[in-house]
Amino acid sequence: MNAAGEADHIVMLRDTMRRFIDKEMPRELAQKWDKENVFPRDVHDKLVELGLTGLTVAEEYGGSGRDITATIMVIEELCSRSMAVGCAYIQSTCYAGLNISEVASEEQRRTLLPRVASEGLMVAYGFSEPDVGADLASVRTTAVREGDELVINGNKRFCSGAKISEYIYALVRTGPVEEKYRNLSLVLIPPDSEGIEMTAQDTMGLKGGGTFDISFDDVRVPVSNVVGGEEGLGQGWSKLVGPGLDIEKIEVAAMALGIARGAVNDAWNYAQERVQFGKPICTIQSVRHMLADVKTKFEACRLMTYNAAALIDANQPAAADTSMAKLFVCDTARDIVLTCQQIMGAYGYVRDFDMQRYVRDVLVMPILGGSSAIQRNNIANLLKLPR
Repeated sequence: MNAAGEADHIVMLRDTMRRFIDKEMPRELAQKWDKENVFPRDVHDKLVELGLTGLTVAEEYGGSGRDITATIMVIEELCSRSMAVGCAYIQSTCYAGLNISEVASEEQRRTLLPRVASEGLMVAYGFSEPDVGADLASVRTTAVREGDELVINGNKRFCSGAKISEYIYALVRTGPVEEKYRNLSLVLIPPDSEGIEMTAQDTMGLKGGGTFDISFDDVRVPVSNVVGGEEGLGQGWSKLVGPGLDIEKIEVAAMALGIARGAVNDAWNYAQERVQFGKPICTIQSVRHMLADVKTKFEACRLMTYNAAALIDANQPAAADTSMAKLFVCDTARDIVLTCQQIMGAYGYVRDFDMQRYVRDVLVMPILGGSSAIQRNNIANLLKLPR
């Protein structure tokens, strides 16, 4: 265990990740992926070769066994350099690996999990709709059974990574809308299915895999594509809000943590190199105080994120802790990055420096995976604060 309290295998894996990033994800390539909004599949494939997409897959399905702390660490490291790689890794290990492990049928596990571990198979979430955000149980996209098929109609919004994924992991309504929580199903929909139309959204950040609006017009998939198999019909809500939800919250916290670390490192180095009035600007008290503040806030974020991950790995109750980590880390990371941009002055605003990318990427973190307002509600409710 090192001074940061990390287990030996996490220390070794973090060292491996940093060597990998230096070699396979240099700054100039990360800038190119962001500018051109492209996904570097060759880098994703190299992560697969290292066995890193198997960190959420049990050994019996070809993985290395579930290790949430290690998965979170890999997300942090990747996102400190490139969201184009980091987001795709999450789509494989978490959206695919964790969900399929926890709520899919045994046949689906045996078919799909080996592909997560050995191929880096990815899925994209198809939850939000034009008029549905936090209230996911109000989705209007429908799936009507016809024999051994489901016929899907409706629209989804903010489907990040849909074009680079094997499936859209979609929440659909498979029964009367009046029974809001009882007639929902999760369905694996291939994005190249006939009747699917995708429209790219021009987002401020999170470049790489792309974010899409998706329309379904009589899209047909086998009933066997229902998550959980045929028995999963109408059980989508219980599968959606299961244990994987706690992990999703700290996935986003780890993304924010990685972005913040990249910003702190760049500002820290810049302040020692930038000379004004004959001295490095790190000698100016106001700059020193800003640097001290971001370092302190970053350490608090790190501790909260990895504490929540450790609770999950130990099979301890973690719902409140993951909500608190998601809330605090994402909001604080935003503040950290904006302070780091101030330290770099005008250079933090131009495209030639990574700081502007950190700013664009971090601004969405308090929104992803359940907004900060939702997390505050969760925390109050989980800690049984009287209404």
